[in-house]
Amino acid sequence: MSDSAREAPPRHAPSYPFTVLTLFPDMVRQAVAHSIVGRGIAAGRLDVQAVDIRDFTTDRHRTADDVPYGGGPGMVMKPEPVANAIRATRERQPGARVVLMSASGRPFDQATTRRWADHPGGLVLVCGHYEGMDERIAEHYADDEVSIGDYVLSGGELAALVVLDAVARLVPGVLGNQASIADESHEGGLVEYPQYTRPPAFEGHAVPDVLMSGNHAEVARFRREAALAKTRRARPDLAARVVEVVIDKRRPANPSRPARLGRPRPGDDQ
Repeated sequence: MSDSAREAPPRHAPSYPFTVLTLFPDMVRQAVAHSIVGRGIAAGRLDVQAVDIRDFTTDRHRTADDVPYGGGPGMVMKPEPVANAIRATRERQPGARVVLMSASGRPFDQATTRRWADHPGGLVLVCGHYEGMDERIAEHYADDEVSIGDYVLSGGELAALVVLDAVARLVPGVLGNQASIADESHEGGLVEYPQYTRPPAFEGHAVPDVLMSGNHAEVARFRREAALAKTRRARPDLAARVVEVVIDKRRPANPSRPARLGRPRPGDDQ
């Protein structure tokens, strides 16, 4: 084997591509230069491009918005530059999933994050502004429309960065320890169990003794119970769903009178 072959760096999968279509590309470029996403870019695991939607306008004023039909306050982003930006990006990034950041979109969640992290074409994240974007973009040019919460932001950039960060950390090689993902919040339907570190006592508040016992089975039991308790306290909606799944799994195959917990589902015997 030649010296050059021995010294060749290990090959890995192509970079996962993200393109953010925005009126404020510097806002995106500055954010992705740091922390886990920044390290993923430096390691060649991620490729993040911020594209200025105004580059696809056709007038000398680079106009990206106009008054809404039907009247009303504020301005609406014009469809032409956004559609042109999406088309150009699809040519450069074939197979990409185009996602519109929108307060009226479906909720973004961890299951969606996992699916998108496995999507080989990567993501194109489209950021709205003003009173929103011409509805024809959502209807005819985007593949999906998502919201990161039931509130309204000044623009879609922060939402796009949330989606980008959540997906990027699931791309193989981006996190230093991929095993850490398995126990995180929402991976198993629960929020993550409470975490502690040194010192063992802080201002009168002690770390649970079991975590310092060295008994791995008891630590695992404590963490499962603590995760469920924290989910019940902080996210009772998630806890209710987990209980329903557990009851379904424990239900006998041919019960004479099946016990039920929670709401009846379509197809259940009444």
